[in-house]
Amino acid sequence: MTATEQTLLSQVPTGLFIGGEWVAAEQDRTLAVVDPATGSPLLEIADASPADALRALDAAVAAQQEWAATAPRRRSDILRRAFDLVHEHADDLALLMTLEMGKPLAEARGEVTYGGEFLRWFSEEAVRISGRYGLNPEGTGRMLVSQRPVGPCLFITPWNFPLAMATRKIAPALAAGCTVVVKPPALTPLTTLYFVKLLVEAGLPAGVVNVYTTDASSATTAPLITDPRLRKLSFTGSTEVGRRLLAQAADRVLRVSMELGGNAPFLVFDDADLDQAVDGAMLAKFRNIGQACTAANRFIVHESVAEEFAARVAARVARMKVGRGTEDGVQIGPLIDGRAVAKADELVRDAVDRGATVLTGGNVLPGPGTFFEPTVVAGVRSGSSILHEEIFGPVLAIATFADEDEAVLLANDTDYGLVSYAFTRDLARGHRLIDRLETGMMGLNVGVVSNAAAPFGGVKQSGIGREGGPEGIHEFLSTKYTLIPAD
Repeated sequence: MTATEQTLLSQVPTGLFIGGEWVAAEQDRTLAVVDPATGSPLLEIADASPADALRALDAAVAAQQEWAATAPRRRSDILRRAFDLVHEHADDLALLMTLEMGKPLAEARGEVTYGGEFLRWFSEEAVRISGRYGLNPEGTGRMLVSQRPVGPCLFITPWNFPLAMATRKIAPALAAGCTVVVKPPALTPLTTLYFVKLLVEAGLPAGVVNVYTTDASSATTAPLITDPRLRKLSFTGSTEVGRRLLAQAADRVLRVSMELGGNAPFLVFDDADLDQAVDGAMLAKFRNIGQACTAANRFIVHESVAEEFAARVAARVARMKVGRGTEDGVQIGPLIDGRAVAKADELVRDAVDRGATVLTGGNVLPGPGTFFEPTVVAGVRSGSSILHEEIFGPVLAIATFADEDEAVLLANDTDYGLVSYAFTRDLARGHRLIDRLETGMMGLNVGVVSNAAAPFGGVKQSGIGREGGPEGIHEFLSTKYTLIPAD
């Protein structure tokens, strides 16, 4: 570990943030955060108990009324100052993400830009919350429709985008007037802790944002979800965990937002610009080491161009540099842990056993660290697990299709529907695909779709609700209708 890294880590708070104070966990329990590139510990941080989590909710409940009554302009100004501070500390945030998650430093810097945009976007939305007023159709009264913050929220964030997933949830909640409890992932909690320190510097009042870190997720979240004071749950993670949280939330009819798993199809038609398609494939698959819910999971390529597409992609992938994300020129960092490596290896082996061919990569790399070679697998057959399970790793799997109807059928043959990608020069076909592909988002001739100004979310088992865009703030507002007698 370099001196710069040690200095940065010394600036990260290691306690729980409750009611505006950094405090130790019950019985001073701690957990270790590990660098996946080396397997070495980075920091020991507080490991919260269920009682600690309830203390965080107590603080959020106590602050709710005053924060909801805070002028929208003040809420906006705090978020805008937080945006400025994130950019002021961009290098520190980027390095911290690389250390705890493993992504290349260049990509971490990109996440700082992306994550910061949610603070700027929702600082602007905070002052645009509105309702309507008017005479009802019968002329018997006047209708007043207003918006109110839903109240205290619980956020459970994932490990793969440590800053962006925190800002994407926290920013709209604060803009709407909600207080929050955040449980960051045990694998990558440091970025959230550092970001909350910046929120305090931006002027956030005590109790509005509370953070607890823990290695016992279900044991600490369950008491909060069943607490009648909690009004909203937002979770980003696997569909399996999302189902369990939905079942818990159902008992109280708790308002929820769920951004769950994906199995994104990437369609390449015979008329596609192959240079553009290959560039899009590299972004859609290998950004964040393939560890993104928006990562292209199934490359479905027209049979007339499949061989050339596969060869071009394999040539690019074979040249990718693997290593610790802090090293110059590294494009593929480590996977988050050993289980992720084992899963990628298992999916590749299953595809090969069913008749697929590895064009490049395909191997677990020796430690230290949890690395898997960037891989291209062609000729993937129907029934292969790699076509049905979310890969979450640097493995690009190619299957073929004969015509548009078959492409759509294959693309929609999944329980998931987060995002799809399609490459074609045919404008009419592109418009048909917008209607025919069963996903909440789509990239037409592009390999990255995420933007703070756009509604992020899926259909089917990929989730409920939207984050980002004008739609994002409405997830944290409740609509109230009042009838006033006509004069």
